[in-house]
Amino acid sequence: MKTFIIGAGSDLGVHIDGSALGPVQLINDIKGFYKGESITILQDENILKSRNLSDLRKNEYELEEFNQKIYQTVEEKLNEDYFPILLGGDSTTSIPIALASAKKHDNIGMIYFSPYASYNTFDTTVTGNLNGLSLAAITGYKNNELRYYHKGNIPQATKTVAFGVRNIEDWEKDNVKYSGLNVITNEDIKAKGLEAAIEEAFQIALDKTKGIHISFNLCLLDPGIAPGVSIPVFDGLTEEEVMTINKVIIKHIDDIVSYDIVEFNPLRDASRKTEQIAINLIAQIIKAAENKNNNK
Repeated sequence: MKTFIIGAGSDLGVHIDGSALGPVQLINDIKGFYKGESITILQDENILKSRNLSDLRKNEYELEEFNQKIYQTVEEKLNEDYFPILLGGDSTTSIPIALASAKKHDNIGMIYFSPYASYNTFDTTVTGNLNGLSLAAITGYKNNELRYYHKGNIPQATKTVAFGVRNIEDWEKDNVKYSGLNVITNEDIKAKGLEAAIEEAFQIALDKTKGIHISFNLCLLDPGIAPGVSIPVFDGLTEEEVMTINKVIIKHIDDIVSYDIVEFNPLRDASRKTEQIAINLIAQIIKAAENKNNNK
């Protein structure tokens, strides 16, 4: 299948700088083996990011304008029968690709590999970092402002799995509860076993849907192994474990309709370890996507 890579260089969803540079670095890295089409869309360099602690809607309008460009690009490529792969900045760049994919495929599930539930709303966020509202926006739980450009179906929370969560803020717990979002925590993974937990996630996301969008946040890794992210969470997964996740994703590649990987921050990547792990994950996904549906 034809693949199309979108570099979405934005860190407007977080107060820390650097993840806007991640997609540029990764697209440059893959040029040695990726011969398909790609585009890089960067946030306006003249934007002065809000760092005001009392601003609970940081960079909202600039972020919406940026994400609309990503959405339109993904939508165009889906309509041309490409498999879109987004190399994102912060996790707000997951919003437009997931929504565009839902519009194209009508009824999709989603697996959100992240230590964060990202299920805050404008009413519950205490930081104003909009990356903490990402999954709620995608699944239609309030946050309408972050998807104003989208006219179509959304991934339902009941068909969405937040996988590997190890940080649900107290004020977003009720949002998760009332939405019907499925959550598989780090503790669940330890109890069930990694591969069994991933298969459970796929079973939920594939139940009476027409495919799955995959979002992979590099913060899933333990920062002692992969420090190159903006807001690390300790007690994360090992490199071997995320490669196991990738193996299971690839096993299900014919069920996957789009993919994103986000939160690489090269300014924080000591010894470029996070970058190398990201490249390995991306290379495997590209190869599997290019061979997608060959056996059907």
